[in-house]
Formats: sequence, C-alpha cells, structure tokens
Amino acid sequence: MATCFTDLFIKNLINPGRYTDGEVRGLNLQVKANHQKYWVFRYSYKNKRYDYSLGSYPAIPLKEARKRAVAARNQVNQGLNPADERKVARACNRESEKIVTFKDYALECIESKRSEWSNAKHAEQWRNTLRDYAFVHIGHLPINALNTEDILKILNPIWQTKTNTASRLRGRIEWILASATSRGLRVGMNPAQWRGHLDTILPKPSKVAPIEHHKALPYKELPSFINEIKAIDCLSSLALEFLILNANRTGEVLYGLREEIQGDIWTIPATRMKSKKEHRVPLCKRSLEILSIAWHSDRDSPYLFSRNGKHLSNMALTVMLRRMGKDFTVHGFRSTFRDWVAEETQHSPEVAEKVLAHTIQNKTESAYRRGDLIEPRRRLLTDWESYCQTGCWGNTLTLEWQKAA
Repeated sequence: MATCFTDLFIKNLINPGRYTDGEVRGLNLQVKANHQKYWVFRYSYKNKRYDYSLGSYPAIPLKEARKRAVAARNQVNQGLNPADERKVARACNRESEKIVTFKDYALECIESKRSEWSNAKHAEQWRNTLRDYAFVHIGHLPINALNTEDILKILNPIWQTKTNTASRLRGRIEWILASATSRGLRVGMNPAQWRGHLDTILPKPSKVAPIEHHKALPYKELPSFINEIKAIDCLSSLALEFLILNANRTGEVLYGLREEIQGDIWTIPATRMKSKKEHRVPLCKRSLEILSIAWHSDRDSPYLFSRNGKHLSNMALTVMLRRMGKDFTVHGFRSTFRDWVAEETQHSPEVAEKVLAHTIQNKTESAYRRGDLIEPRRRLLTDWESYCQTGCWGNTLTLEWQKAA
C-alpha cells in the first residue's frame, strides 16, 4: 500500500520490507534487516520490470530521491531505459576522465593512417620524426593541455638547421591535434597551425632553406651508370635497373608481385600507387629479361625481387647507391627520365607524364583524358630502354646529330 512519505515516517521505519511512495509513482524505499534503507525506482520497459537504484537513505534525502525518480520517469516516457542511459553516462565520464597523452594518441593516429599510405616507409617516417623531436618534449603531456609554447619547444631548435624536417614535423603534429579535436579530446585553437598562427612567429621554411629536389643523375651519364650496376650482378642491381627502365617509384617495384605480370603488361594496383589509381606498365625486352633472372633465383616467392621469399628491404637500392659512392637518389631517376624525354625526344609530355603516373591537376583536363596511352607509352619506354642500354634511340629531335655522333 502506498504511503505519502515524510522525513519523520522514513526515519522511524524499522521493519524490513518495501515501502511505496504515494506521491511519486514508482518510488520505493527498501528497508533491509540491518535497518539500512535504499531508494529504488521501479518501472517497466519493453514488458520487463526494472528496479533502478537511486542511492541510500539518509545520504539521499526524500526530496532528492523524488527528484531522481521523476527524472527517471521522464526518461521512460521518452522511450528510454534509465538503466541503459546510466551505463552510457558512466562510460562517457570514464572516457573524459582518462588522460590521453600526446604520444599514445599520435601512435594511434599513425596506425589509423597506415592503410592509406602506399609506401610502408611513411609510417616509419612519421614515427621516427615524432620520436626523435616531439615525444621527448610533449609525449607525456595530456593531448588536451598542449599549447603554442609546447610546439615551439619542439620546432625552435631545428627550424633553422633542419628546416624541411621541422616543417614536415609541424604538419604531422597539426594533423594529430586536429584529429584529437574532432574526437572531442581537446578544444580550442590548434597550436601547431601554420596559417595565421605559427607563420607569425617562425620564418617561412622557403626563406630559411630553399626547397631541394631529389638529386638526379644527368641523363647523359645514365648509360655508363647502367653498365656499372650490370657489372655488380646482384638482386639489388637488377631491381634498380628495372626501376630505371620503367621510371617507377621504389615501393612500386620492391612490393611488386609476380601475379601482377600478365604477358608483357605489369598492372600495379591502386593501393600501391601514390595517385591511388591502377597503373599499367608495358614491359620491354630488357625488363622481361631482368624478371626472368630474378625469378630464377627465388622460384617460389610471390614478389618480383626477393630473397628467401621476402621482398627486398625498402633501403636496399639506396644502400647500394651509397656503397657505389653515388651522390644522387633512387627517386631522382624519374627526373632523369623526364629530362631526357623533354630535351632529346619528340615524345609528347602527356605520354611522359602517363609513364610517371602523375596525377593531372587540372580537373577539366582530367575528366576528358581517360585513356592510359598504353601503346604510345610502349614506344616511349622502348626508346628509353634503348638509350639506357646503348646511348642510342629511335626518336630524337636531331637524327642528323645522332648519326654524326
């Protein structure tokens, strides 16, 4: 039987049992044998009865118990289950109370971005620069407590001496903090933001250290270099020659799979391309010879170039150049190729750009140029292969000069 609770009535209750309030529907007071008293809100949700704890008496007085019971009843009337809503609220409170450090969140970000990078070395570059320059200063700090001075502690020591590294590092930190803001882990301005913020404090990177392009071998020296790497006669030299002949990026070659070769066409999947678009490569005679040699040395491997079933290290080609005492980069051979096309041949720039798998920046032009120019590219790469092997080719600007030479 319901009784309109009063403070005096509740205080004098000593008999164990459940007592129902006559003023707020569903509010009950449970009296235990040890005289302990507990508030309970009883309700039905989806044909199931619930006893929802509102706290103990006298810690929760009558007025507060009725207030909580009314709030719970309102949730039921809105189609909500008060018990479920409490679980969600508690989980949110635990999440907000958890201290997320910059280091922990940064490493989580790297893992989340890993799938979008076509080259595995990007994840290591992010991890290494953050480890070497950022974590030592802010790795232990809560990500919601970082400010401009924290970022300057990282950037100031290297902005003048390692400007390119510092600039890339700033961009990575900005992205990480922006991600944290999107997930509600921090609020306010991004202290690593460049435009309108750090650009008012630090000098422009281009003024401190002009942009340096990848060092490239002059194309007139390339045939001699090809002879050098042929003389080395190792798997890395084969992979490097193959990369040069097809104007590829390192990751495209080192992570290439044999199943991607169909006849004389190598189809590189979009996941391994910087442009995120599938790229077909017409393989010429020497490229096919190189693959035959490489596959013979490791017959059961799935990779184009491998030792004991494993692809070559990402640094294999760079290390080989260093051991040869060369002062240019693997990526620079793409520039070598492009310079040769522009200065020595009549092949169109569009075909050369297609060989390099460059993205067309002009959206209108991109919409109309949908073919992959496979046959024009085959002719260009045939001439390029001929030049690399012999220093001569078939499509020059001045055939008379070539004959005279």
